[in-house]
Parts: sequence; C-alpha cells; structure tokens
Amino acid sequence: MIEAAEFVQPGLRRGYSFWTGVPCSILTPFINYVIGSPELTYIAAASEGEAVGIAAGAYLAGRKTVVICQNSGLGNMVNPLTSLNYPFRIPTLLIVTHRGAPGVSDEPQHELMGRITGGLLDLMEIPWERFPQDSAAVGPALDRADAAISSGRCYGLVMPKGSVAKYPLAARASASWAGNTVVEGRFARCPEDRQTRMEAIRIVRDAADDDRDALIATTGMIGRELFTVGRRPNQIYLVGSMGCASAVGLGVHEASGRRTAIVLDGDGAALMKAGSLATIGHRAPASFVHVILDNETYESTGGQATSSPTVDFCTMAAGAGYRHAWRADGAGELAAAIVRAKQLPGPSLIHVKVRTETRSDIGRPTATPETVKREFMEWLAR
Repeated sequence: MIEAAEFVQPGLRRGYSFWTGVPCSILTPFINYVIGSPELTYIAAASEGEAVGIAAGAYLAGRKTVVICQNSGLGNMVNPLTSLNYPFRIPTLLIVTHRGAPGVSDEPQHELMGRITGGLLDLMEIPWERFPQDSAAVGPALDRADAAISSGRCYGLVMPKGSVAKYPLAARASASWAGNTVVEGRFARCPEDRQTRMEAIRIVRDAADDDRDALIATTGMIGRELFTVGRRPNQIYLVGSMGCASAVGLGVHEASGRRTAIVLDGDGAALMKAGSLATIGHRAPASFVHVILDNETYESTGGQATSSPTVDFCTMAAGAGYRHAWRADGAGELAAAIVRAKQLPGPSLIHVKVRTETRSDIGRPTATPETVKREFMEWLAR
C-alpha cells in the first residue's frame, strides 16, 4: 500500500497535472488528494466516456492527463478509446480499479468485468500493468507509462482494492448557479423553410475568430461539412466518439485558458451523452459556445428519426446551469445568436433547427486524424 502523494507527486513531476473521471470507492484517496491540490485540475465527469473526451481535449491543449474509473466504467470508455484516442493518437494514463478480481469476494455485477478487465484492455491494444503496490515501484511504472504515451498510446494501471491509503476530503465550497438562465428566441419556420445545416455551419464558421476560437465538430455529416466549407488549423473533426464533442470542447477550454471553444454538435450526438450538459454547466466555462444543429434525424445512417422533436435543448441547458440559450431556425437569428454568445459570459447554448438536405458532393476529411490533431495542437499552442 502507498500514500496518495507517493503516486500523484511523481506523476506531477512528469507532467500529469490534469485528472478527470468517475468515482470508485477504491479511488477515493486519489480523488480527495487531487481535489485538494492547487497544482492539479480535477473534473468530475458524468460518465467515463465523457471523461475520456474531456481528457482528449485537455491533451490537445498541451496537458498530460489521467483518467480514473471503476472497471465497470471501462465498458463506457470503449467507444472513445477506440474511435477517438486510437485514430488521433491521443494518449492518456488510465487508472482502472479492479472490482471483482478473480479470487476476491465482491458484488455480483462485478464478476464478469473482474475476469475480463485485462483482456478488454488487451483487445483495445492498450498496454497495462498492475498498479504499483509500494513506493519504489511507482517511478518505474510511470516511466513505462511515459514511454507508451510519448508514442501516442494510452497506458493502463489496474488497481486492486487496498492499493492506496485513506486520504481525507478537504472541505470545499460547492459551485452553484444561483441566477436565471436567459433563454431567447423561438422556432417560427416550418421545416422546409429552415436553413440547411451547411448554411448554419458557414454562419458559425464565419463568426469565429481564426486566431482565438477553436471549432470542435462532432462525428458524421457535421464534421464532414465543416471540412468541406474549408479546412483551417483551428478546426478539429471528430471522426468517431459520437456524443463526445462537447466534452472535448470543455477539455480544450479548461486546459488552454484563453481559447473560446465552439462546439458543433448534432441532435443525436447531444442526446447520446446528455450528461455532458451538466458537467459543462457546473464547470461554467466562460468562453464556451455549444451549437446543436438539429435536423431531427440520424442523417448519416439513412434519416431515421431522433427523439429531438420532443426535446427542448434550451430548457435542458438552463436546468444544467448554462448561462444563456437561444433558439434559432433562420440565418438571421443564428448569426445574431452566435455574436451574442461570443460576447456574453458562458457557457451558452444555441439550438438550431435545420432542414435535411443530403448532398452528393460532401466528402470526408482528406487529412488523416493525426495530421488534423497536429495542426490543431500547433494552433492551440500559438
């Protein structure tokens, strides 16, 4: 057994300053230590997959990251780890607790995952080892992790119960939003009179400051259309990890400090990880604009209906603690909303109703994910 500081401080000396994840009782000493340290950032995510997205954004902005979770949450991470971290070569250090370890009595829901935790990491081609059990083993374990991470690979440490001694939680004031979210606008157009998604993307892109504003586009047609409108170094197109765009945007904002994050999301994607709204509202990033382009369908897969016709994203944002929200279904309303959203303290959400218009000339990004990542990181570092 080690003390929390015996792992966290050597990690910090190696640059691991940004932590995010979902709690597990085995992780309590780490979480309490990191929360209480002014040298470290900790973001409590609503889901493990969201935590992977947040850490990816922070990495893009130049931070070395740690993602922590119970092994049951490893299943929630599979999609972003394989469709975001792997193709973009975005590394993170994973600390995964080992509930249900073979030979250890535990709750029935942990039995299967306890048996397959290591095998699941192997399947995702993530090298891993057992969490160090004494202080002398910490440095070598972190060095092995660094070797993998320097080549763009994630690295896992699987933590048995009792690995870290107890550490108390320091009393901290809980952030709260006592104000009333300002919600403006209404949907007045019939569906066929709404702007197209690509027209809306052009309006948002034209309003962005190429020297300051980072544009994060969700997977599917939105990323493809933003690339078609024009490739720029301040844009990243997520080719997978559906639902994680807002989490990536939050990580970029939190780690870069001075950049505005403009997230181009879809209705289906936003619904998939709606818990991210709560994380964003709670963190209250001041320069964060969340644009949800809603055509009420899963267009990329044939136009099947989403549940968004009965969803009010602005009300959801208000309930989650966003500071401002707008509804827009016309070019003029969207243009005015994006200007205001950039002027006012965020986070802000713009719910844009668009019509479906499938075009045959929309290709896929021709730049590789690694190339897009490198250009985006170089731009963020300027």
